[in-house]
Amino acid sequence: MAVAFTFPGQGSQAVGMGKDLADTFPEARRIFQEVDDALGENLSKLIWEGPEETLTLTANAQPALMAVSLAAIRALEARGFSLNDKVAYVAGHSLGEYSALAAAGFVSVADAARLLRTRGNAMQAAVPAGEGAMAAIIGLEQADVEAACAEAAKGSTCQIANDNGGGQLVISGAKAAVELAAKLCTEKGAKRALMLQVSAPFHSALMAPAANVMREALAGVAKTAPVVPVLSNVSVQPSTDPEEIARRLVEQVTGRVRWRETVEWFGANGITTLYEIGAGKVLSGLARRINRDIATASVGSAAEVEAALAALA
Repeated sequence: MAVAFTFPGQGSQAVGMGKDLADTFPEARRIFQEVDDALGENLSKLIWEGPEETLTLTANAQPALMAVSLAAIRALEARGFSLNDKVAYVAGHSLGEYSALAAAGFVSVADAARLLRTRGNAMQAAVPAGEGAMAAIIGLEQADVEAACAEAAKGSTCQIANDNGGGQLVISGAKAAVELAAKLCTEKGAKRALMLQVSAPFHSALMAPAANVMREALAGVAKTAPVVPVLSNVSVQPSTDPEEIARRLVEQVTGRVRWRETVEWFGANGITTLYEIGAGKVLSGLARRINRDIATASVGSAAEVEAALAALA
C-alpha cells in the first residue's frame, strides 16, 4: 500500500472541528494552544464554539483548518506514527498546501498560522468588497469553460481558479465577467453554473497584491526541506526544495488549484490510498470521482486516528 496524505482547504470548516482530537490527545490540544499563542488570540474557542459566520471569515478559516489538520498529525505521531516512514507524498487544496508543508516540517506550526492569517487578510484586502466573484461550473468541458471565460473577460479578469475534478470547475475574477461567463457556460451546456458565496475572487490575477504580500511573508520565515515531497497546487510536481516550494506558494495565490491533476498524478505514481487529514471529507469525495481505483479515508476524529493507525501499522 502506497499512501499520500491530503489536507483540506476552505469550505471544509465547521464549528466544533478538532474538539474531539483535543479532548483525547494532549499533543493535539497543544497544537491549538500553539496556534492561539502565535496569533495572540483564542482562535480555538472560535473553532469549537463559533459563531460560524466568524469562523468562516477567510482570515480565521485558513489558520483554523490548518490547526485541525496538524492536531490530527500530532495525534498520529503521539501513537508512534512517522510521516516519512509511512507516507510517500503530501498535498493540500489551496490553504491545505500550508497544512501539508507544516506537517512535513517545511515551516513551524506557529509560522504556518501566522502565514495563513497574513494570507487570509491579504486575499481579502486585494479586491474591494463586491468587485470580485467566483462561480462553480458543473458538467462542462474545461476547453468550453476557458472559452467562456475568455469571451466574458474582454479586458477584465475571468479565469479557472480550481479544477476540482468530477466535472467541477470554479471560475474567478471581476464580478460582471464571472456572471457573464457563468451565463455563457449555461448556454454551452453546463449542468449548473452556481455563483459562490465567497468574500473575494481567489486564485485569479486580481489577487496579485496578495501574492506580493505572501512573497515578502515567506521570505521572512525559517524554511526547512520537508521530510516527504510536497505536490504543488500550481505545478503538480513534487518538491523538497524550500526555495522552489516558497516560489510555488506565491504563484498559488493567483494560480489555478489543479486538484484533478493532483489526484491523477497520485494514481499514475503508484499511490493506492489517500488519507484526508483534518476537517471534513471534501477531498475524499473529489478523489473518488476522479479515480475510483484509489482508496480514501479521513482522519479528523479520535476514532479515525485509531482506524488510520491500525491500517497503517
